[in-house]
Parts: sequence; C-alpha cells; structure tokens
Amino acid sequence: MRRMSKHLERDLAGLKKKLLGIGDLVEGATRKALEALSERRLDLAQEVIAGDELVDEREVHFEEECLKVLALNAPVAADLRMVIAFLKANNDLERIGDLAKNIAQRAEFLATQQDVEIPPRIRELGRRVRSMLSDALDCVVNTDVDKARLVIEQDEEVDRLHGEFYAVTQERLVAYPDRTEEIIQVLSVSRYLERIADQATNIAEDVVFMVEGEVIRHQ
Repeated sequence: MRRMSKHLERDLAGLKKKLLGIGDLVEGATRKALEALSERRLDLAQEVIAGDELVDEREVHFEEECLKVLALNAPVAADLRMVIAFLKANNDLERIGDLAKNIAQRAEFLATQQDVEIPPRIRELGRRVRSMLSDALDCVVNTDVDKARLVIEQDEEVDRLHGEFYAVTQERLVAYPDRTEEIIQVLSVSRYLERIADQATNIAEDVVFMVEGEVIRHQ
C-alpha cells in the first residue's frame, strides 16, 4: 500500500507539472495576442494562431494521462479530487487557448485597417484578465484557497468593465457608421477577454474544490 502511495504521489506531481506547462503556453498566447492587438503586429498574431494546435495536442495528451492515473492508482478522497480538478483546469486552459487565438485573429484583421485605435478600456481589461489568469495558475502551484477566492471575486469587476465597454460601443456604432466592422471586431476582443476571465475563475474554483471538496461553480 505504501509503495502505491509513492507511485501516486509521483504521478500527481507529474500531472501538476504538465498542467502548469499548458498554463505557461496559454498565458504566453494571451500575452502575445494582446501585444499583437496593441502594437499591430501581424507576426505575433500569426504566431498565436499557429500555436493553438500545440495547446490542443497537450490538452488531449494530459487528459489521457489523468485517465491513466485514475485507472492504475484508483485514488480516493483528496487525491481523487486533485485529479478531477486537474482534468477540469485542463479543459479551462484549452478554452483560454482558443480565446487567445480568437483575439489574435481579430488583431490580425485590425492590423490591416487604417487608423484603428485600441481603446484604453480594452488595454485595462487585458491587464486585469492577464493578472487573473496568472493568479489562478499561482493558486494551482501553491494550492492557495485564499488567493483562489480573491480571483473569483475579481470576475465581477471584469464583467462590469465589459458591460461598460459594450455600452460605449453602441454609441460608437451610431457615431461612426462607416467603421462598423472595426468597432465590432474590437468589441469581440472585449467579449473574449471577459470569457478568459470566466475560465480563470473556473480554475480558481477548481482549486477550492481540490483542497476543500466544495463545488462553488454557478453559485
């Protein structure tokens, strides 16, 4: 039994390391997508778009590794919760990768347009969302429930900022009917950032579940 416990401990540590590797990829993709947007860099946008395939591959492989650990070790209690939380967080990270790709695609389009200004609200939203994602991954590293709850609380502020930007966008659509496509593309970025914040919140909730066994999604 003790030998099995050592095997499980090793396997869980390996899973955590691989999950954080996916987190690094996704965090980097989000940063580069936002840089591509603000600096009008086609090269960065295309790098993010091309890199999404690797994130997808890592997500599938990690899920297979988790299922293997479940089958070979039959973990229970806290160990089982950890594997389940890792599986959920893996899915959340893959979705963030997709959203970063979506932002990069919008950045690719906007970089080809003349006189497109990225509003300060988008830059602020991007900073907040990147901070939430970084903090959520730190929670996984340190199994920090207190910090996880702080991440969860920040989601409401991101929702508020997105709502404000949506209202401003409606006014801009009326004021600049000849720039409808560009304005809608920028609004899409705001929506994608809001969804990244939702996924970062999910990861924080996964940490709470892993440590305390409490399911707090949809509360």
